[in-house]
Amino acid sequence: MTEQSTQTLEPVVVRTDEGEARWWFEALAVIRATSDDTGGQMTIVEVTEPPGHEAPLHVHHREDEAFFILEGSATIHVGDESFDVGPGDYAFGPRDIPHRYSIGENGCRMLFICTPGGFENLVRGMSVPAERHTLPPPADEEPNWEHVAAVAEANGCELLG
Repeated sequence: MTEQSTQTLEPVVVRTDEGEARWWFEALAVIRATSDDTGGQMTIVEVTEPPGHEAPLHVHHREDEAFFILEGSATIHVGDESFDVGPGDYAFGPRDIPHRYSIGENGCRMLFICTPGGFENLVRGMSVPAERHTLPPPADEEPNWEHVAAVAEANGCELLG
């Protein structure tokens, strides 16, 4: 049984050119809905990935993660299954099941919908404010994987490879 929030929420609208824009590794991540906005119920992050990018294998222990593809294509790997997805497709990655994704040749723009909320804290901890709403410039160095793993762990996630 799901516990209902007694918090009174206010309506929220985030316009196309709004949201907290972050450069997250090779991606542009725009935080569209936060845990605070939704009474802890969800986080929505719009993620634009470049062609060929691959997310590392990881697992969420706090939240379920859904992917809704807006543009481009990806292959979503959840547990032992893989799903090729394109515009209008939806994929679901339940908590405690390792998953990753690989981006198609034309890149991908998708929504991460995480329940319950709070995933925005992981994104913030692993990223920097975007100077503009574009993909980030190429990185001069490898990410600090020790820092990334620590942020993941602090937010109920685990990097597996």
